[in-house]
Amino acid sequence: MSFYLRRVAFYLVTLWAAISLNFLLPRLLPGDPAAIMLGKLRRASGGRPLSEETIAAITSILGAGKDMSLWDQYVAYWGRLLQGDLGVSSTRYPAPVADLIAAALPWTIILVGVATVISFVLGIIVGAWVGWRRGTWLDHLVPVTTVFQSIPYFWLALVLVAVFSVQLGLFPIVGGYDVFEFPAGPELSWAFIGSAIYHAILPAITIVLSSVGGWLLGMRNMMVSTMSEDYVVTAEAKGLTPRRVRTKYASRNAAIPSLAGFGIALGFVVAGSIVMEQVFSYPGIGKLMIQAVQGLDYALMQGVFLVITLTVLAANFFMDLIYGFIDPRVRHNG
Repeated sequence: MSFYLRRVAFYLVTLWAAISLNFLLPRLLPGDPAAIMLGKLRRASGGRPLSEETIAAITSILGAGKDMSLWDQYVAYWGRLLQGDLGVSSTRYPAPVADLIAAALPWTIILVGVATVISFVLGIIVGAWVGWRRGTWLDHLVPVTTVFQSIPYFWLALVLVAVFSVQLGLFPIVGGYDVFEFPAGPELSWAFIGSAIYHAILPAITIVLSSVGGWLLGMRNMMVSTMSEDYVVTAEAKGLTPRRVRTKYASRNAAIPSLAGFGIALGFVVAGSIVMEQVFSYPGIGKLMIQAVQGLDYALMQGVFLVITLTVLAANFFMDLIYGFIDPRVRHNG
């Protein structure tokens, strides 16, 4: 019980520190979202002066709180946060930040989540087989996949777009669905689901190619190390079939470290793939975060960072609990 209490206390302190940094960092950036919004309104009105009521309303909603001390802003931020109010976006005024995140989050979770699971399963299966058949031609798969992993993410995405979208015309270049076929936006229909899957194929391939090498290499090395363990040697000496030794003894134990990494990777799923979403103009959290930073949208930046922080901390917390449950040594040494 003391182990779990220490873990809970640690993550509560970490959560407080993360939320405090989430509040502070955007305010260290230059610029004022209220001034940006007022400038946009003046340009839209043809240079005509804005009314005092409009200026006061925009300043009260989007202002950086220059008339308040930093501590008062911090207290007010916590009060709004505890009520579930993430503020109003200045770049997409008057849309609430919570609505923008709720609209972008499913795209990222489905695309990046499914691609992460595919790359993990593929890397574990192939890595286990390569480690089992070490010293054969299968070892050549390791440098091939690690080359894809070492290639810059944005360069790989641009190459795939240039080849499969521009030259061959097999996949769409941008977007999460066909905006001409569905001008009203997303809808619950098989036609829309098919369009969304079609637009997600190339971004998913980019993610899988960039991440499968790490899972494969890690699993291959753990498999080679596990093959020299006493329980595997004993299983082979007992005359068990190679398939049973590989699946029941070697692969199962070699995959444990990768499972821990997979749990952490799932926590980062909601962060999206910023470069991939920007290249493909995919309507996910990554693209939303770039737009928030470019527009100095304090509220949107804080909302996106908060969602990412909570998810990563939750993934780490559950992995700590799971490891403490399956391995008593962690509880005693933690």
